[in-house]
Amino acid sequence: MTAFVLKINRFTMALGIALAMSAVCAAKAEDGEYGVLMKTLANPFWGAMGQGVEDGAKEAGVKYFQQAAESDQAAEPQLNLCNTMLERKPVAMITAAINSTNLLPCLKAAQDAGIKVVDLDGNLDPAVLDKEGIKITFRIGSDNVAAGGQGAEYLVSKLGKDAKGPVLVIEGLSGNITGQKRAKGFADKLKELAPGLEIVASLPGDWDRGKAASIATDTLTAHPDLVAIFSANDTMALGAVESVYAAGKGEQVTIIGVDGNSDAVKSIKEGRLNASVAQLPYLVGKQAVENVKKALAGEKVEESIAVPTLVLTKEMLDAGKEPMLQYVK
Repeated sequence: MTAFVLKINRFTMALGIALAMSAVCAAKAEDGEYGVLMKTLANPFWGAMGQGVEDGAKEAGVKYFQQAAESDQAAEPQLNLCNTMLERKPVAMITAAINSTNLLPCLKAAQDAGIKVVDLDGNLDPAVLDKEGIKITFRIGSDNVAAGGQGAEYLVSKLGKDAKGPVLVIEGLSGNITGQKRAKGFADKLKELAPGLEIVASLPGDWDRGKAASIATDTLTAHPDLVAIFSANDTMALGAVESVYAAGKGEQVTIIGVDGNSDAVKSIKEGRLNASVAQLPYLVGKQAVENVKKALAGEKVEESIAVPTLVLTKEMLDAGKEPMLQYVK
């Protein structure tokens, strides 16, 4: 009996050692892991960015895990995902916040834990970060003010600097700095280039296709001579397209989106959506991973990295000669 108990004890000890070693190996397997938190993968824009992250990670030889909220309006659920991600103790957290404030508690905790924090697609307000004492490693994305300005430049190139008529702006989620910058960039540049084109309404569409469609319908009712719609993303622009064509005014109203996502590209090729200022999300995701690796290695990385934008039109897509089109996913 004693010999049997001794064998059991030895077996238990050996099993305990094996389990302990397994736990150590599991911990080591996650060493150097990056956490990537997207807004949502329901939008093709974020899907393309996710593909860029995947390809960038493969090329850089790094491990990562990715999570995303169910929609780009799910602010509280995204915070919960961020806190869950924090528990895995990644070396870096690449985050695309739904708004300027929803992830602040999580990002502060990450900073306190020595985790490098990256602002993916420039969704965090620097003034808010300063107030909260949060210093990010870098922000990466397009220049959203410039992107809005490019939308205005395209519109003026199509209608002429002496053009006149009402224009609708459909903004993003209320309080989101990205949408605000795009709307401001468009409005400022339009006033500069063609003051006769008057913005008669600038309303939040909450990144939602249905809401944008309703806004477009209501504005067309109030302003039947509407000449253009600028939407702060492609999802809303495509909602506006539906309303404009349903009203039989597809030839009258020029519609411009922002993102350059796959659905927008399809609509442009079909001759419905007029243009989209492509943010090249694939390139944003890829370069985010590349620059995190540099930062972790102690190399210098700029605090703000701007990825170029590109105005997609049917003519450009049909020609297929623009080198940057390789990054339009």
